[in-house]
Parts: sequence; C-alpha cells; structure tokens
Amino acid sequence: MKSLGTLSRLLAGSALLLASGALAQTTTTPAAPTATDDTEILVTALRRSESLQNVPASITAFTSKTIEAAGIVRPADFIGLTPNVNLVQTQNAGSSFVIIRGITQARNSEPSVAVVVDGVQQVNAAQFNQELVDIEQIEVLKGPQGALYGRNAIGGAIIITSKAPTDELAGKITAGVDNGFGYFARANLSGPIAENVKFRIAGTWYDTDGFIPNTFLNEDADPFKEFNLRGNLLWQATPELTVDLRGAVSLLRTQAFYYNIVSDVNDVSLPVRVNNAGINDRDLYNATLRIQHDSDIGTFTSTTSYDKVTEILTGDGFNFLPIPESLLFQFFGFDINQSQYLDVSAWSQEFRYASPADKPLQVIVGAYGIGTQRYISTGNLIDTGNGVTPIYRTPSTNPLNPQQTFLADSQDNFAWALFGNAIWKLNDQLRVDASLRYDRDARENTTLTPANFLPNVPGFPPGVTGQVRKRTFDAWQPKLTLTWKPADNVTLFGGWSRGFRSGGFNQTGVGGVAASNGIVGVNDIFEAEIAETFEIGLKTQTADRLLTFNASAFTTKSENSYFFVFLAANSTQNLGNVPETRIKGFEVDATLRPLPGLDLIAGFGYTDSEIKRFPGPGVVGNQAPLISRYTLNLTGNYRRPLTETLDLTARVDYRRTGRTWFDVENSTSRDPIDLVDTRLGVAGRNWSLTGFASNLFNIKYNAEFSPGGFVFKARPRRYGVEASFNF
Repeated sequence: MKSLGTLSRLLAGSALLLASGALAQTTTTPAAPTATDDTEILVTALRRSESLQNVPASITAFTSKTIEAAGIVRPADFIGLTPNVNLVQTQNAGSSFVIIRGITQARNSEPSVAVVVDGVQQVNAAQFNQELVDIEQIEVLKGPQGALYGRNAIGGAIIITSKAPTDELAGKITAGVDNGFGYFARANLSGPIAENVKFRIAGTWYDTDGFIPNTFLNEDADPFKEFNLRGNLLWQATPELTVDLRGAVSLLRTQAFYYNIVSDVNDVSLPVRVNNAGINDRDLYNATLRIQHDSDIGTFTSTTSYDKVTEILTGDGFNFLPIPESLLFQFFGFDINQSQYLDVSAWSQEFRYASPADKPLQVIVGAYGIGTQRYISTGNLIDTGNGVTPIYRTPSTNPLNPQQTFLADSQDNFAWALFGNAIWKLNDQLRVDASLRYDRDARENTTLTPANFLPNVPGFPPGVTGQVRKRTFDAWQPKLTLTWKPADNVTLFGGWSRGFRSGGFNQTGVGGVAASNGIVGVNDIFEAEIAETFEIGLKTQTADRLLTFNASAFTTKSENSYFFVFLAANSTQNLGNVPETRIKGFEVDATLRPLPGLDLIAGFGYTDSEIKRFPGPGVVGNQAPLISRYTLNLTGNYRRPLTETLDLTARVDYRRTGRTWFDVENSTSRDPIDLVDTRLGVAGRNWSLTGFASNLFNIKYNAEFSPGGFVFKARPRRYGVEASFNF
C-alpha cells in the first residue's frame, strides 16, 4: 500500500491536482460544478428547490455536468467523492452498506439512509447497488432526516433525479471497453409523441469477464452482466395537472461468496480459491405513477409505487477452499456449500400538499403508507463437487447436493406515517425550519422452516413451523434548524434532529444458537435504532463564485445501532444491537476556480465513535463497526479549448479513507487506503472520446472484514476507453 506522500508525488506527476495546497476540504457541500458550469446549483433535498449555498443543511450535490466529468455510473462513484460517507461492497450485489457520519448498515438490515429515486424511496437495501441510468442530479443529505423522509433516513438521504423528457427529439449513445475484458453501452432517447405528451427511455448494458482471479477454477471470480432499462411518459393534461408514469427494470448476473479467511483485514496475500463459482442473480422491477396538481393555494401530489426485488445466491461455504483442503473435510470428512434466496415485493402510496414557495411561511403536510411482503431462506448443502443447487422455498432433494441446514421465514409488514414541515422566513437574515413526522411500522414474521431443520437449543423455547411473531416499532421524528445570514454570501445554521430505523426479526431460533455459542447481543428480534444529532454549520462563497468554503460539526447519540454476526452453527447472518454509541465529527470543504476551466476541490471528514454500553465485556470504549476515522478528497477538473470546436477534458480524483474498524471487538482494523481515479479525453460539439482508470495504482485491499475472519477483496484497477455521440 502506497503512503500518502508517495501518492501525492504521483498525483503531482499526473499534472492536474495538487496545486490545491491552499484549499481546505469538503464534507458538507457540493462536489463543485464542472469547469463549464458556473450557474447556481439548486437542490431539492429539503423538499423544495433552493440554492445549495443557502440551504441550511450539509449536502453534497452532483450536477449532470459533474456526473459526466467524473464518470459517475454507479453509487460507489459518487460516494467515493463525498466526505464522511463510505460504501462497503461485499459478498453479493445486494450487500452494499452505506455509512454516513458513523451511522452504519449490515447484511439483511434496514438501510442507514433513505434512497429516493425520482421522488420514490427504495424499499430494500438490496436495490441500492445498481447502475445509475440517465441521471440529472444526485444529492447526498447528511444527518438524521427522518422528519423529512421517514424511517431509515437515520443517517441521511440520497436524492437521485433522472433527466426529464425533452420538448424536441434528442438522444445520446455511449459505448466502451475495459480491461475485464468487458464492453458496455448506454443510450437514451427523448422527445414528444403527441400534443402535451413527452417520453424518455434509457438503457444500459455491461458485460465483463471480471477482475479478481480464481486460481483454482482458472477463471475470474467476479464476471458481471447487467441490463437496465428505464422509461418515463409525461402528460401535461392541463396547465395545472401533470401525470408522470415511470417504469424500470434491472437484471444482474454475477457471482458471490468468494471469501478468504484471515485474522488481519490487511492481509491480501491469499488468492480466491473457491471450488464453486456459484451464482448471484438479482432482478429489480419498479413502476411509479405521480399525479400533480398546481393551483394558487399550493401543489397537491399523489405518488403510487410498486417494487419487486428477487436475489438468489449460491457458492462455496466456510472456509472457502477446495473440498480436500477445507476445514470441515479435514475434521468431518465432508465440505459444504450454500444457497440464499430473497424475495421482496412492496407497494407504497404518498399524498402531499405543499403551500406556495413564494411566501414567508411555507408548509408541507402529508401521509405515507407502505406494505411489504418479504421471504428469505438460507442454508448449507453437502458439497460433493457437483456444483450448488439453488434453493428457493423448499430444501434440496438433489442426492448429489443434499441439504444440511435450512431456515426460511416470511414477513408481512405495513408501515404508515404522517408528516409536516414548515419554513418560516422571519426576514432576509433569519429563518426557522421545523419538521415533525410520526412513523409506525407493524411487522409480522412467520416461520416456514420445516420441523426437521428447526434449531432447538436446550434451555430455549423450541422453534415451531408456522410460528408467528409480531412486533410494532414506532417513533416521533422531529427536526429543528435555525439559520442566520449575516451577509448575502454567508449562511450560518444549527439544529437538532432525531432519526429512527425499524427493528426486525432474525431467523427463527438464532437467539438460542448465539447464546449456546457464547455470542452476546444477538436475539431472535433486533430492536429499533434511534439517533439524535446536534449540528452547526457554515457556508460561504465569494460574489463571483470562484471560491466556496463550507464547514460543519456534529455530535450524535445512537441507541441500538446494528452489528453483524455470522453463526456458523446454522449458517445464518444475523443482526445484534449496540445499546449506546456516541459519534462526533466535523467536515470542511472548499472549491476554487483559479483559472478559466480549472476547478480544484478539496474535502475532509472526520468521525470518531465510542461504544458506551454493550452486554459483553471488553467492548465498551471500542470504535463502532464499519466506521472509518476520516476521509480526504482532492479533485482537479480541467476543460480547455484546443480549437474552436474541440476541447481537452481531464480529471483526477484522489481519496484517502482512514483507519477502519469492522467488528465490535475491534479485533482488527484496516490501514488507510489511498485510491486515484483519472479521466482524459477530447470533446467536440456533439461527441467525446475519453480514457479512464479507476484505482489507477492498482491498490490491493479488502473491502470488508466480518467476524470469523471473512474478507472480501475489493476490485483492482479497471481501465478502458469510451466514446459518446449526442444527437
């Protein structure tokens, strides 16, 4: 792993970036506009369109120009540019954990952040890691936002807005290749189809052999195929009435469970050597209907949405080595592999009223409801060298792959909420934002595990097929912010907010299994998490917008935060609760445009956590899992005319992620990681040709360490070239 100093010298040799020594760094504001974007950035994260520099909140915003310049096509791309925000990608496509200001996530948990795509909140964390198709703007709002976005907005909110249909026929095609060897294509088409009716359709395809070798099978462990399609039909029925219909599908095919087992997360010496390539197939579907009516008294909006998520995983089991070398085979004469299946369907409905935005007092009130059906099964099978049988709802009957363990549960959940928020502009200098939301989440879990597979531990109630468990989680989520503008280009704000994340059910009987194996904090039910945050912030920029500086500081008390435990005894992934954690930190950022066409951006975020209460000894005082001590971002973005019709484009992004802890015991911590991404190209009036590289210096590191020594390799260097044509 290269040191920070070495990487800095390499960056300097790359030419663009580190003239930014005079800059402070960015954690609370926008990824700066690109060189050709000197207009004011408007954001909608607080439910109304406002200037980014005036809005009293810590928001990082990415405009369409920034998205194009930075090559943002997946969530990891923009999260890597956002201070104090991390993404852990591990195990399978649906296991991607967002960590914002120390609020973490784990497998099978509720999200740590509300992800809102075109006004509709994603219903399951397995939806997050997918290609970003035809995006206009991305906003990352930090700190508890439950008052605005409801349960699961405990760490913040990510607002993703697609490009709107156009009045004239227009489109774009992008195609490229990478060193996978892979190829990809992205395209969109938009325009009118009838009077007052417009459409937009966009799709992507990516196919690569992979980047991480499996030396046992002599093939890559991470081949990847993904197809995405999104469509939008917009009907302006009357000047006041708009009908917006959207649909999306995402189909992904890759592999999972290619772990190594080590004691130190920094150990990257072992190659992947699983004898089962396995599968990871994920299908996502969404349909949304939004009806909006504008009038002199305000705007009324109805949003109806349906989502379907299915994901099947198969692969090697512990300890992820070929059969003769596996630990189980050596001790018991057999090896195992595994299968997991997730099936979620949900509908949601929101009604909202917003008063006119040009009044000193602005009000939004509404109601929200979501019904969710969820099924999950997990299990181990005897590995006889004949592959893995995908297991959906019933145990394997394949004599070449007999079932060893099997657990299955279904959930029938219904949550509803009432909410309201107000903005009161007392005068040109003073403003009060107040929000309040009540969420109630009723959950019902039915045990579907056949009796012969139920774990029954002496001293604990026996599991019963058909057993129904019910719990209701509810909370009031208030938010209050005071804003003072002592000058036109200076915004000071401070506030308090409370966030709530629902609890839920581990699979039947794991509490007894955990206790019998000496693991504390894990029960059949995990409790809801509550986080309370105090924050102060500053935003300022020069009148010509050539220099922007922002800063914020926060302190958070979290009760019942999640942590992850894998129980090898019944091959289950479970959540436990940390009774109390204290998190504190700060963020600073700056953007400078020293020359026409050159943007220099810097950002720094610091997070310190401490476990204050825990049922087991030796944990109090430790760092909370998955939290990195700091993030450092430096960016240089340059666009310069070469001729009257040809521009040079260049960009370098550097990110340093500080020391990271992964379990409550702090048994190991990952050393800081330094990554560099670059893009260099030429652009004409309606075309561009760009070379790109992510993880330019091919830094080897593990994306995650989980209890038991499981480490999952991060993707090494990826590079390639792409061409785009607009029409």
